[in-house]
Amino acid sequence: MHLPRRLAGCCELMLSSANKLAKIGADFLICPDNTIHQALAYVEPRSPLPWLHIAEVVAAQAVEHGFRCLALTGTRWLVESEVYPEKLTARGVKYVRPNPSEREEINRIIMDELVYGVFKSEAVAYFQQVIGRMKTGETKDGKVKDEGCDAVVLGCTEIPLIMNDSNSPLPTLDSTRLLARAALRRALQ
Repeated sequence: MHLPRRLAGCCELMLSSANKLAKIGADFLICPDNTIHQALAYVEPRSPLPWLHIAEVVAAQAVEHGFRCLALTGTRWLVESEVYPEKLTARGVKYVRPNPSEREEINRIIMDELVYGVFKSEAVAYFQQVIGRMKTGETKDGKVKDEGCDAVVLGCTEIPLIMNDSNSPLPTLDSTRLLARAALRRALQ
């Protein structure tokens, strides 16, 4: 497997952390950052410990709740990657990505606002609009597909700062919270 140059630093950082945690007695590893999971396939073969994969945890929760098609939200880099598609399709769950202009605006909101603690009502409204469109299956030209999404992945640690089940047009799957709960369950086994 060829390591893309842009992921090399992430891989080294993850492996360095993994080795430190193994030395102090950790049994397994997690990474609450969705986007960095792009590097996990390159890290796992060299890792001293197993990892819980955030997208696998989300996919398992989707199956448990009977969701058939998930709307993906997160940074542009995450949404354009195969982090979620690989894990979802392996479990028979479909997915829909925001269109390119929606990805850019969601990325801008995350990186220019949420990361800095800026929470605007316009950002909430934008997420609601995009999630609502993916719920109905409406395409850019106004046509409606046969099947829309029945839940949305909040695939960024910052998105739950403004979006949740009470204000989302779809039930939410908060990836970071789900990973934390899965880690707790595993640690207690």
